[in-house]
Amino acid sequence: MSEKKIRNIFIEGAISPSFIADSIAGHSSKTTIGGHSIFMGQVRNDEVDGKLVTAIEYTAYEDLALEKMHEIREEIFARYPLHCMHVHHSLGNIKTGEICLFVFTSAAHRKPAIDACTEIVERIKAELPIWGKEIFDNKTHQWKENK
Repeated sequence: MSEKKIRNIFIEGAISPSFIADSIAGHSSKTTIGGHSIFMGQVRNDEVDGKLVTAIEYTAYEDLALEKMHEIREEIFARYPLHCMHVHHSLGNIKTGEICLFVFTSAAHRKPAIDACTEIVERIKAELPIWGKEIFDNKTHQWKENK
């Protein structure tokens, strides 16, 4: 494993549109980049057994999640010719309509940026110890299952 610093991907609360816009704007001076890919995960108001989801409360085993994300980051940079990769995941209570996951990749061309972004999102969902508790409109809850 490389000596690169493990980055904190976690943000307490929802990821704001201004944070996302600032992240994108910060890349305009990087003129070797020709393609960006962005994924934003938003909390849906799913209906489950007649109840509507009003929020998801995210928790994580943070140390293990950050170590695993570092491994994923290293593997993605080894596999794709990326210039930049940014990953941010919310913790805490995120209301429906708010952004809980922001993945942003940049490369000289669109295909590696898109492919890397897709793989990162799939691996976060499958490999990181992050859990979501769906909060319903009647104040009950259940643990969310990723499909």
